Amino acid sequence: MKLLKKCSVLPLVVTLMLSPLTAYADHKPEHKEPPALHTNAETASLIDVSSGRILYSKDGDKEMRIASLTKIMTALVAVEKMDLKSMVTVSKNAAGKEGSSLYLKLGEKMSLENMLYGLMLRSGNDAATAIAEHVGGSEEGFVHLMNQKAEEIGLNHTQFKNPHGLDAEGHYSTANDVAKLTAYALHNADFKRIVGTQQKKAPNPNESWDYNWLNKNKMLRLYEGADGVKTGYTKMAFRCLVSSATREGQQLAAVTLNDGDDWSDHAKMLNYGFEHYPLVDLAQKGQSIQKFQYVTGNSFKYPLLASEAESIKTKLILYDQQLEEAKKIVDKDADFGLKGRVEFMLNGVKIGHIPVYKKGSYIPKDTSAETSVLSYNLIHKSTFLSSLREVLGQIFTRE
Repeated sequence: MKLLKKCSVLPLVVTLMLSPLTAYADHKPEHKEPPALHTNAETASLIDVSSGRILYSKDGDKEMRIASLTKIMTALVAVEKMDLKSMVTVSKNAAGKEGSSLYLKLGEKMSLENMLYGLMLRSGNDAATAIAEHVGGSEEGFVHLMNQKAEEIGLNHTQFKNPHGLDAEGHYSTANDVAKLTAYALHNADFKRIVGTQQKKAPNPNESWDYNWLNKNKMLRLYEGADGVKTGYTKMAFRCLVSSATREGQQLAAVTLNDGDDWSDHAKMLNYGFEHYPLVDLAQKGQSIQKFQYVTGNSFKYPLLASEAESIKTKLILYDQQLEEAKKIVDKDADFGLKGRVEFMLNGVKIGHIPVYKKGSYIPKDTSAETSVLSYNLIHKSTFLSSLREVLGQIFTRE
């Protein structure tokens, strides 16, 4: 078959044929569709961190006050913009900030890294202000960076007015936006390490004893596999919570806004996600594509309901020999051997893609995790199992 010339592409719809879905093997759900999930939250959202797929949403786009969940963005901007070893000096404005506090003193110096631990474990508003002034030059300058990052990630129902989350007119977000922000932030190793810490000691230059911070997020102690993220409360926002947990290689994040029973609801939401939306291997790196001398360049996983596997379709797109289009999506020094990509569709909607290479050519490092993040921002009955094994037990083949 001839490929089209001069940057045109030839889409070929193919059926994905892979090894059995081991993610479902231990679950064996009795029903293809999950039961209804009920929470006490005014709004809620549950997200798969690797893919960015929203698994559950209750009024998830309703704009709400989010209290100290704001500090997720504060920490993210700080870890992306500034050296964690840099020293933060506490200003008068920071030392006098109302609300939850580390009780920092005017002129006190602390590393940005330790300041971030105080921010995320104890929700220090004084730490938030000091970090903002250190990274952004002023609170106003830092808030500009926060809103700039929100726009970059694609948080369309979010606006920040301060770095700490104290109630302010025009300071709001949504459960879905906070979920997307959290999933994005959890791909940053420094952020993930900090929010998953249960207890942290830090030097105290003004006293003979060190700071000793215990994380306010009780989910870290209540829920198996919990590894983050942040609590929040104001008199107008009420109880807000973001929690994350990892089981069998899958990380989920749950968000509730105005929820009087949030600890219980988060356990319920996370259980729901792990049980009904396990990560499924749809492709493995180096897998052959039938009738072509091509192999897949990345692995690809996606959270799926049992009933959704049969709705997965793939499209093989081959680039022309000039590779001009390919050079737009890969480093041009690593594009030799690149022949195209496989796009994955669920009910006609693209959920991700992986590159395709000529057999025997150089294949770059697997970047499937990074691709999954970008893809959403810019980017089990025995009959079910047997049919899945039949459909997914081979390799790629054209329809």
